[in-house]
Amino acid sequence: MTDTGRPADATAAPGPGDPVVTDAVLYCDGASRGNPGAASIGFVLVDGAGNEMVAHGETIGRQTNNVAEYTALLRGLETAFARGVRRVSVRMDSELVVRQLLGIYRVKNPGLAPLSVAVRQLAARFASFRIEHVPRRDNGRADALANAALDAVPSRED
Repeated sequence: MTDTGRPADATAAPGPGDPVVTDAVLYCDGASRGNPGAASIGFVLVDGAGNEMVAHGETIGRQTNNVAEYTALLRGLETAFARGVRRVSVRMDSELVVRQLLGIYRVKNPGLAPLSVAVRQLAARFASFRIEHVPRRDNGRADALANAALDAVPSRED
Protein backbone atom coordinates (compact mmCIF):
# COMPACT_ATOMS: atom_id res chain seq x y z
CA MET A 1 0.00 0.00 0.00
CA THR A 2 1.26 3.47 -0.82
CA ASP A 3 0.23 6.68 0.84
CA THR A 4 -1.40 7.93 -2.33
CA GLY A 5 -2.91 4.71 -3.62
CA ARG A 6 -6.23 3.49 -2.35
CA PRO A 7 -5.56 0.45 -0.19
CA ALA A 8 -7.51 -2.71 -0.90
CA ASP A 9 -10.00 -1.52 1.71
CA ALA A 10 -9.05 1.52 3.78
CA THR A 11 -12.19 1.10 5.87
CA ALA A 12 -11.63 -2.56 6.67
CA ALA A 13 -11.82 -3.66 10.28
CA PRO A 14 -8.54 -4.59 11.94
CA GLY A 15 -7.27 -8.00 10.93
CA PRO A 16 -6.59 -10.90 13.28
CA GLY A 17 -3.88 -9.93 15.72
CA ASP A 18 -4.29 -6.20 15.05
CA PRO A 19 -5.07 -4.27 18.21
CA VAL A 20 -8.45 -2.58 18.40
CA VAL A 21 -7.93 1.06 19.27
CA THR A 22 -11.05 2.72 20.67
CA ASP A 23 -9.65 6.25 21.08
CA ALA A 24 -8.03 8.00 18.13
CA VAL A 25 -7.24 11.34 16.51
CA LEU A 26 -8.22 11.91 12.89
CA TYR A 27 -6.38 14.51 10.84
CA CYS A 28 -7.99 15.22 7.47
CA ASP A 29 -7.60 17.61 4.58
CA GLY A 30 -9.04 18.20 1.15
CA ALA A 31 -7.38 19.85 -1.82
CA SER A 32 -8.57 21.27 -5.12
CA ARG A 33 -6.41 22.68 -7.88
CA GLY A 34 -8.83 25.19 -9.26
CA ASN A 35 -12.10 25.77 -7.50
CA PRO A 36 -13.65 23.60 -8.76
CA GLY A 37 -10.82 21.57 -10.18
CA ALA A 38 -8.95 18.31 -9.76
CA ALA A 39 -9.56 17.38 -6.13
CA SER A 40 -8.22 14.96 -3.57
CA ILE A 41 -8.44 13.97 0.06
CA GLY A 42 -5.97 12.91 2.69
CA PHE A 43 -6.48 11.60 6.18
CA VAL A 44 -4.41 10.10 8.96
CA LEU A 45 -5.80 8.15 11.88
CA VAL A 46 -3.49 7.96 14.89
CA ASP A 47 -3.79 6.17 18.21
CA GLY A 48 -3.32 7.80 21.60
CA ALA A 49 0.46 7.27 21.44
CA GLY A 50 0.65 9.06 18.08
CA ASN A 51 1.20 5.91 16.03
CA GLU A 52 -0.33 5.98 12.55
CA MET A 53 -3.08 3.41 12.17
CA VAL A 54 -4.10 4.48 8.66
CA ALA A 55 -2.65 7.05 6.25
CA HIS A 56 -4.63 7.51 3.06
CA GLY A 57 -4.79 9.83 0.07
CA GLU A 58 -6.85 9.63 -3.11
CA THR A 59 -8.27 11.75 -5.89
CA ILE A 60 -12.01 12.38 -5.98
CA GLY A 61 -12.49 13.90 -9.43
CA ARG A 62 -13.43 17.50 -10.13
CA GLN A 63 -14.75 19.16 -6.98
CA THR A 64 -14.54 22.34 -4.97
CA ASN A 65 -12.10 22.60 -2.09
CA ASN A 66 -14.95 22.57 0.45
CA VAL A 67 -16.43 19.37 -1.01
CA ALA A 68 -12.95 17.84 -0.79
CA GLU A 69 -12.65 18.90 2.88
CA TYR A 70 -16.01 17.34 3.78
CA THR A 71 -15.21 14.20 1.78
CA ALA A 72 -11.89 13.76 3.58
CA LEU A 73 -13.68 14.03 6.91
CA LEU A 74 -16.42 11.61 5.91
CA ARG A 75 -14.01 8.98 4.58
CA GLY A 76 -11.77 9.36 7.61
CA LEU A 77 -14.71 8.88 9.99
CA GLU A 78 -15.91 5.85 8.02
CA THR A 79 -12.45 4.33 8.34
CA ALA A 80 -12.19 5.10 12.06
CA PHE A 81 -15.58 3.59 12.80
CA ALA A 82 -14.89 0.46 10.74
CA ARG A 83 -11.63 -0.03 12.64
CA GLY A 84 -13.40 -0.01 15.99
CA VAL A 85 -12.67 3.55 17.10
CA ARG A 86 -15.47 4.75 19.36
CA ARG A 87 -14.04 8.03 20.62
CA VAL A 88 -12.58 10.28 17.95
CA SER A 89 -11.07 13.73 18.02
CA VAL A 90 -10.91 15.38 14.59
CA ARG A 91 -8.40 18.03 13.66
CA MET A 92 -8.78 19.95 10.40
CA ASP A 93 -7.44 23.17 8.95
CA SER A 94 -10.76 23.97 7.26
CA GLU A 95 -12.26 26.66 9.44
CA LEU A 96 -15.47 26.59 7.36
CA VAL A 97 -16.14 22.87 7.84
CA VAL A 98 -15.30 22.96 11.55
CA ARG A 99 -17.49 26.00 12.22
CA GLN A 100 -20.37 24.56 10.20
CA LEU A 101 -20.25 21.30 12.15
CA LEU A 102 -20.06 23.18 15.45
CA GLY A 103 -23.14 25.18 14.44
CA ILE A 104 -21.30 28.50 14.37
CA TYR A 105 -21.86 28.87 10.62
CA ARG A 106 -24.89 27.70 8.64
CA VAL A 107 -24.42 25.41 5.67
CA LYS A 108 -25.64 27.68 2.89
CA ASN A 109 -24.17 25.87 -0.12
CA PRO A 110 -26.62 23.23 -1.38
CA GLY A 111 -23.71 21.06 -2.54
CA LEU A 112 -22.32 20.87 0.99
CA ALA A 113 -25.60 20.20 2.79
CA PRO A 114 -25.78 16.44 2.09
CA LEU A 115 -22.13 16.01 3.06
CA SER A 116 -22.72 17.90 6.29
CA VAL A 117 -25.73 15.71 7.09
CA ALA A 118 -23.75 12.53 6.34
CA VAL A 119 -20.89 13.64 8.60
CA ARG A 120 -23.30 14.52 11.43
CA GLN A 121 -25.07 11.16 11.14
CA LEU A 122 -21.81 9.26 11.23
CA ALA A 123 -20.40 11.39 14.05
CA ALA A 124 -23.47 10.54 16.13
CA ARG A 125 -22.52 6.84 15.96
CA PHE A 126 -19.34 7.47 17.95
CA ALA A 127 -19.49 7.42 21.76
CA SER A 128 -17.52 10.68 21.65
CA PHE A 129 -16.92 13.01 18.72
CA ARG A 130 -14.92 16.22 18.93
CA ILE A 131 -13.79 18.48 16.14
CA GLU A 132 -11.39 21.38 16.22
CA HIS A 133 -9.72 23.76 13.82
CA VAL A 134 -5.92 23.57 13.71
CA PRO A 135 -3.44 25.66 11.74
CA ARG A 136 -2.31 24.17 8.43
CA ARG A 137 1.18 23.55 9.86
CA ASP A 138 -0.40 21.16 12.41
CA ASN A 139 -2.18 19.21 9.66
CA GLY A 140 0.86 18.63 7.46
CA ARG A 141 0.64 14.85 7.07
CA ALA A 142 -2.98 14.89 5.82
CA ASP A 143 -2.20 17.85 3.57
CA ALA A 144 0.80 16.02 2.12
CA LEU A 145 -1.31 12.92 1.41
CA ALA A 146 -3.95 14.95 -0.41
CA ASN A 147 -1.34 16.82 -2.46
CA ALA A 148 0.60 13.65 -3.27
CA ALA A 149 -2.60 12.11 -4.64
CA LEU A 150 -3.08 15.14 -6.91
CA ASP A 151 0.58 15.10 -7.96
CA ALA A 152 0.18 11.49 -9.12
CA VAL A 153 -2.56 12.46 -11.59
CA PRO A 154 -1.22 13.43 -15.03
CA SER A 155 -2.07 17.03 -15.79
CA ARG A 156 -3.82 17.93 -18.99
CA GLU A 157 -4.39 21.18 -20.76
CA ASP A 158 -8.07 22.10 -21.07
